Amino acid sequence: MNSQTKLPICTIAIVVVNIMVFLILSNTGEVESGLYMMRHGAMYVPAVLAGDYYTLVTSMFLHFSFPHLFNNMLLLLVLGRYVEEEAGKIKFLIIYFFGGIAGNVLSMLMDINSGEFAVSAGASGAIFGLIGALIYMAIYNHGHIADLSQRGLMFMAVLSLYFGFTSSGVDNFAHLGGLIGGFLISVLVYRKRNDKNSAFGQF
Repeated sequence: MNSQTKLPICTIAIVVVNIMVFLILSNTGEVESGLYMMRHGAMYVPAVLAGDYYTLVTSMFLHFSFPHLFNNMLLLLVLGRYVEEEAGKIKFLIIYFFGGIAGNVLSMLMDINSGEFAVSAGASGAIFGLIGALIYMAIYNHGHIADLSQRGLMFMAVLSLYFGFTSSGVDNFAHLGGLIGGFLISVLVYRKRNDKNSAFGQF
């Protein structure tokens, strides 16, 4: 971003909220406890099916450890500024939350299919939604978006998914669902800033 580029206010706000939630919860209980986290908005499929649909969103603001929080917030700061600058604040929020919800829905469907349920939380599904959005934006802009290339973004996504699927305790289907969801919603809402043909306008 150049010196005239506005601060990515929405990205920073989401990071601040995540940090505040983590600090509050880590000082009032054990964030490593699945039961404690579920009571404070983490997603648990049987609870979602019983009516706790709000956890599809609230779980995006919860993290099980400081490294979990730190890694996600670092990625969010790096990727979020590109999406917010390119798409605008409202569309950034649409992409972020749609990606996160899509990731949680795919994760939930896979848990139902396997019959194995775990308490899940974290912003990584939404962050993968940003990666999916950036891949589409790069394709739309003939291979590049700002100083990011389509090939580099796809390599980042594949490498991240690979490490996820070869590691334990990672909700890989939330990542995959977020990636797909972010890409698809960007097809609907993203246009270049000076593209007057956008049905959604600029926000």
